[in-house]
Amino acid sequence: MRKKLEFPFTKDKLKELRAGDEVLISGTIYTARDQAHKRLVEMIDRGEKLPFELKDSAIYYVGPSPARPGKVIGSAGPTTSYRMDTYAPVLLDLGHSVMIGKGQRSDEVKQAVVRNGAVYLAAIGGAAALIAKSIKAAEVIAFEDLGAEAVRRLEVEAFPAVVVLDTIGGDWYEEGRKSYLGEMERSAI
Repeated sequence: MRKKLEFPFTKDKLKELRAGDEVLISGTIYTARDQAHKRLVEMIDRGEKLPFELKDSAIYYVGPSPARPGKVIGSAGPTTSYRMDTYAPVLLDLGHSVMIGKGQRSDEVKQAVVRNGAVYLAAIGGAAALIAKSIKAAEVIAFEDLGAEAVRRLEVEAFPAVVVLDTIGGDWYEEGRKSYLGEMERSAI
């Protein structure tokens, strides 16, 4: 069953999600990859105001291609998430709620997810053009010099994702692997 997840991404909404749930995200999300994350954490270290409110926010790890004429955004597929693992716990500890990307996360990120009642969602790798159809508006709001890695504010509607890490420590990748290996063992009998 698909669940709807709408901005703001409060802890009350996130605690209902479980690893493996399909979600359709609507509302405001932000984009940032590793260079933008590095700059955000440097701003935090210097006590500077961030370009967006971290509390109850969602960050999509993407570096979209330029928009074609008449389009809001170009191809917008997820970036491998472990590249943000150094920075993610800092942002989560300050109220950031939802991370969207692809691939596994470090133990430190998993612990920060549970500690902060956050979630990590996987977007569909290889479906960048499909994902772009869910993006209704896009605006660069910080670090324009980073090009595709600039921070953007996106307005999304029915953006598809799957819960990988949930608020209570569920890990869809681990659960899926165990399930698969169990089926392999049962079929060998």
